[in-house]
Amino acid sequence: MKFAALIFANLFRKKVRLALTLGSFAVALFLFAFLAVVRKAFTGGADLANASRLVTINRVSIIQPIPLSYRDKIARIPGVQAVTHDNWFGGVYQDEKNFFPQFAIDPENQRKVYPEFVVPDDQWNNFLKDRQGAIVGARTAKRFGWKIGDRVPIKTTIWGGGAWEFVIDGIYHGKVAQDDETQFWFQWDYFQERVPDRLKGLIGWYTVMLNSPDQALRVAKAIDTEFANSPYETKTDTESAFAASWVKQFGNIEFLIITIGSVVFFTLLLVTGNTMAISVRERTGELAVLKAIGFKDRSVLFFVLAESLAIALFGGVLGLALAFLAIPVLGNALSGMLPNLILSKPMLATGIGFALLVGAASGLLPGIGAMRLRVVNALRRV
Repeated sequence: MKFAALIFANLFRKKVRLALTLGSFAVALFLFAFLAVVRKAFTGGADLANASRLVTINRVSIIQPIPLSYRDKIARIPGVQAVTHDNWFGGVYQDEKNFFPQFAIDPENQRKVYPEFVVPDDQWNNFLKDRQGAIVGARTAKRFGWKIGDRVPIKTTIWGGGAWEFVIDGIYHGKVAQDDETQFWFQWDYFQERVPDRLKGLIGWYTVMLNSPDQALRVAKAIDTEFANSPYETKTDTESAFAASWVKQFGNIEFLIITIGSVVFFTLLLVTGNTMAISVRERTGELAVLKAIGFKDRSVLFFVLAESLAIALFGGVLGLALAFLAIPVLGNALSGMLPNLILSKPMLATGIGFALLVGAASGLLPGIGAMRLRVVNALRRV
């Protein structure tokens, strides 16, 4: 730390150049943080998937239904703890832009299969008694300003059209920040009353809770074998595999994010390396004087690397601070369009490490050049 004054004096020698370099780091780290949270939002379903859950859909496609009568047969398979079923509703609230996921659920088994979604018992009991009752995630309730007792009309063009009216009987919360708090659940019986006769007795998919995750492959195979060669054959996967296949429908998001991040890394490396090379070239005489008065080669290398790392650290912290403030705002603006955007502490730590790595790499070559500088040759250039 005794050389801090000298290092900072050199940093502020060219204030405009310093500001531009810091800005480059800030923009790069902001982009890094945004890409990281988007990647986590898309892959978070697979990461958070319960290893003891299976998802059973129609073998043709998830948009094709399967019979409700399959439920009891699945429940009798050894290793199955509980079975619930869901149906996509696909409605909108007031405006087409107000999208959020709505499901007709099996209230008898929903909480057994999804223990991570917490609903107070009194609210859940009121929901069970209310034919038009609904349970809504905390994030969606906050988005629209809904509270317990509100009557909410949701329009659908899929299930007979028109507006269906619901009463908010409860608000659920996730146990961890990454849990999806955007869903809207309503009674299966109410759904069956209003759908066309040709769709009664059909559900969208089953979610199966197992006694042990070790039984996943055996039970999945047993379910599909049970309904093989039937009019509604099934395909059963672990919840993580199902979530991963769903994300793949959007394309290879992870490859795209890694590609963009690599381009940002390489560009930032060039910009910072060029800045440090120019800075060292401008101070050739000063570095020669430092060597002439007794500073060792390693000390000169240290000066250059310290400047580069200081720029990387301050620029990186600035960019991550901006991301920390902006991402929640952006997440609210995109509510319903993307899963939760959460900038976690590990992401922040990775961002700082990324910035320091770029700083060290960009300062290394100019630093080695300054370290190898011969005093006599350097003073001739002055």
